[in-house]
Amino acid sequence: MIVAKQLRKQNIIQYLLYMWQVEDLIRANRFDPEAIRRNVVGRYDQPEEAKKEIVQWYEELIEMMRSEGVKENGHIQLNKNVIIALTDLHLRLLKSPKEMVYSGIYYKTLPVIVQLRTKSGGQELPELETCFSALYGYLMLKMQGKEISAGTLEGIQQISAFLNLLGEKYHQDMAGELELGN
Repeated sequence: MIVAKQLRKQNIIQYLLYMWQVEDLIRANRFDPEAIRRNVVGRYDQPEEAKKEIVQWYEELIEMMRSEGVKENGHIQLNKNVIIALTDLHLRLLKSPKEMVYSGIYYKTLPVIVQLRTKSGGQELPELETCFSALYGYLMLKMQGKEISAGTLEGIQQISAFLNLLGEKYHQDMAGELELGN
């Protein structure tokens, strides 16, 4: 909860990846608030009052995941809304004559996205979700200490550059500092 609040303000890309990890943490703890309290919240160096708030946050997420039918896989609407907002901004940026650098980075990333979608086994994810899935998968491989090929690393670096720029534009937009001139 504390990390999520901070990331949402500072880096929307890292926020979404963090929230996907939280969803997986909840799944790994079998939607059991006691297990989360013991295995996750218990490790936080926070006062008891803050820990209670964090447990409540996890319990609310558990309920969202259950009610939205994403116990096995998928993402809660809260996280989908971030993708929707980023997609809306992405499309506005592509239409803007002032955003040639953004368009250039996107079109440089597009072959990587197409390649990933081809490898996904028929799973048709929207472009941005494909990018996030690739980054998340990369982070999971890295955490597991698995070897990552040079080609994969190159693709991840391109996707990261693209999403980082989109994230910067998102925060500029939220601050009212983005002038697209459409």
